[in-house]
Order: sequence, then structure tokens, then C-alpha cells
Amino acid sequence: MYQGADRQKRVLDGARKEGQLLVYTSMPVDDLAVFNAAFEKKYGIKVNVWRASSEKVVQRALTEARAGRFDVDIVDTNGPELEALHREKYLQEVKSPYLAQLIPQAIMPHREWVGTRLNIFSQAYNTKLVKKEELPKTYADLLDPKWKGRLGIEAEDADWFAGVISELGEAKGLQLFRDIVARNGLSVRKGHTLLTNLVASGEIPLALTVYNYKAEQLKNKGAAIEWFVIPPAIARPNGVGMARKAPHPYAAVLYYDFMLSDAQPMLLKRDFVPTSKTVETNLNKVPLKFVDPKVILDESEKWTKLYDEIIGKQSK
Repeated sequence: MYQGADRQKRVLDGARKEGQLLVYTSMPVDDLAVFNAAFEKKYGIKVNVWRASSEKVVQRALTEARAGRFDVDIVDTNGPELEALHREKYLQEVKSPYLAQLIPQAIMPHREWVGTRLNIFSQAYNTKLVKKEELPKTYADLLDPKWKGRLGIEAEDADWFAGVISELGEAKGLQLFRDIVARNGLSVRKGHTLLTNLVASGEIPLALTVYNYKAEQLKNKGAAIEWFVIPPAIARPNGVGMARKAPHPYAAVLYYDFMLSDAQPMLLKRDFVPTSKTVETNLNKVPLKFVDPKVILDESEKWTKLYDEIIGKQSK
């Protein structure tokens, strides 16, 4: 919580005495290796890592805490899971000077975790099979018969669905998607990377839920793919939080600061969408609606069931 002029020196001196920290994370291994190597090179402080799915990260952190075991310093994972840890009073606010550089939506009202990067759901199309001028401007445009048998969607995007439906109005939005599925069908595929590749290959001419960084990545490699947005784009923050009982508090604060500062341009190079306003990218220059982690936690069952009923089971 310290904010004095000598904050950086105090944090660094304390972190060097501690010599290490432990991070629980769900970040992909190859990405994680890059950030941790840069941190270790800059500060000479060892980053120990335990990696698993976001659900398992939360499970382990809370199981250990309830047993009175406090090994972990930093948790880096998806927004809804960090929000769950906040509710369990597991996290600690960090008054980092770098918070001022972040987009407002990256900072939670309670400030106990912060978004370091975004997953932005966008639409994508195969540029050889779909002309730019025929792209849908609204979800209602997908009722046009020309889209019959040409649409794809990812199998588990209930959080995207909740965001879109709340924007359209629940009754109207749910009926619209029922009508789209009944009239034109949706090819349901598991995995955003797979879905994006299927658009690039032409198997699916237009997909409704891809991460825009992945489409941009394939386009830059010469694939016949382009992403666009039926506004607003739905965005989900992933982020970082410091454990309330971190055994290496100075090293934890140093790592937290690092993820909000040095790591931001590195995130962009790794094709993530950073939350710092100091990093220039066209990936976040679209109207964004942020998934509310509280909604995902409290209404997860409702939206998963609706998504499965309307999209998963009915699609063809």
C-alpha cells in the first residue's frame, strides 16, 4: 500500500532479500516463459511457477488457504476466477503507480485484481468467400438466407452470449438467436484457434466468436482471413492479483508492477491485447463491452444452459 517517493527502491531492496516468488497461473507455457525470463533477467529474482487450468488454479489456492498453507504470492488467470478469489478475501490491493496507465475497465472497483490483457471476441470471415460489402452490420442481419450453412461459432462461449444478449435485450436477443439457428444453422466447433483456422481454410466462411488477435495473426501470415466487429465487441479481461498472505510480499509487488509496465509491450508482441494505454494497437480500437466477472460467477449456470440449448444442441 506504500506510495512514497522511495517506493521503487524499497520494493526492489526487499524483493532482492527475498530472492524469489511463486506464481499460480493458467497462462500458456510458452508465453509465461518469455515474461518470467525477462523479469528474472532484469531483477535477478527467481520466478517459481505452478500452472494449470484457471478453475484448478482457484481450487488449489483456496484449498491451501483453508488448510492454513500460504505458499503463493501472485495469481495470474482469467477475470471471473480472480473475482472468485476476491470474494473469498484471498487477494490484496496493490497501489501500483502503473495503474494510472491502464484503461479504466482493467481496474476493478475493489482494486484487488487488475486486468493485464484482454480477450476480445470478434467476428471473422474468409476474404475469398465473403465480400466486405455483404458483411452483417447487426446480429439480425444473420437472418438473411444468404448465410444458410455458412456460419460457425465456438462451443463454449456462454460469457460472450451473455454480453450480446444483455445488449440486445434478453427476450428479443434469445429469440433472435433461436431464429438464426432455425433458419440458417450454426456449425459449432470446440476451440477458438480451430474455429479461426477453419475460417482461414474456407471450411467456415464466417465465424461469430473468434479472438481478434488470432485472426490478425493468421492474416499477417498471409491467410485469407479478416476480422470485424458487430458492435459492441465483447471483451473479457485476464489479469493478476497478489495473495493477501504472500510469503514474498516485496517480490510479489515487483512482479505485479512488472506485468503492468514492462510486460505490456511484450504482451502485444505475443499477440495479446494489452490493457496499458501506453501500448498502441488497433486490436482494441473498436467499441467494447466488458464481460462482468460478477455476472459470469453468479449466472454461469443460466447462461451455459441457454447457450447449450440454443446454440449447442439445436445447431446444424
